[in-house]
Amino acid sequence: MRKYILILVALVISVSVFAQTEKKKKIVKNGSFYFSWGYNGEWYTHSDIHVSQPALNNNFTFLNVTASDHKGWDHEVFSKALTIPQYNYRFGYFFNEKQDWGLEINFDHTKYVLDWGQPVHVKGTISGKSVDTTMAANGTSIIWMLNNGANFLQLNLVKKFQLLDACNSKIQFDFLAKAGVGPVIPHVENTILGQDNTPHFQFGGWNADLDGSFRLTVFKHVFLEYQSKVVYGRYFHLQVYDGLADQHFGCFEMALVLGGTFKF
Repeated sequence: MRKYILILVALVISVSVFAQTEKKKKIVKNGSFYFSWGYNGEWYTHSDIHVSQPALNNNFTFLNVTASDHKGWDHEVFSKALTIPQYNYRFGYFFNEKQDWGLEINFDHTKYVLDWGQPVHVKGTISGKSVDTTMAANGTSIIWMLNNGANFLQLNLVKKFQLLDACNSKIQFDFLAKAGVGPVIPHVENTILGQDNTPHFQFGGWNADLDGSFRLTVFKHVFLEYQSKVVYGRYFHLQVYDGLADQHFGCFEMALVLGGTFKF
């Protein structure tokens, strides 16, 4: 009898282990990848731009400047290359559909252009002399553009909340909360006190974001997503003529993207 009890216990344990293994396999199979592409618009906070040019004996700050984006998709979008307007793309993976946690690689091609014609308060040292004056951002003395991109790259943690599941899951509506950090890859182009830099891309600091998105998925594989997010960008060692600059600013961004999702 004891022998049979031990055999029965061993069978129960084996079945339990097998069931747990199958359950884990099922959860893994429920994971899904997604990819999206879309366009965005940005609004920036006021910012200070600090410039250091030791060889010229310059160390000064443009105070409280204003800047705007350059959307590019708001006119003649179909006559331009896809990457000329402000665009974004996402690669993401949900670990399983039950818990709805995922990771996302997020790139936002965003353009930051100092507002033309604004009076700019300049304070510091120029040619070894103290200054506290106002100059015009008029294309001769001051131009400041991250116009091939302020370029936010982020690794986001994603949590999905299901709001609607209808027509046998052929229509789904979800809210996605995202948060992450990553580097900025700006394209720096500027004229400082009439002297031009050599425009180029560089790794120039870091950024952090919080994102809230609404996603409508149809036929389980195609989705349209509206995103709104706030970003803090910290830029440093930006190349200017014979020196370096740094700045930081906040950004509010809205985006509309089209994507696809696929089970793993």
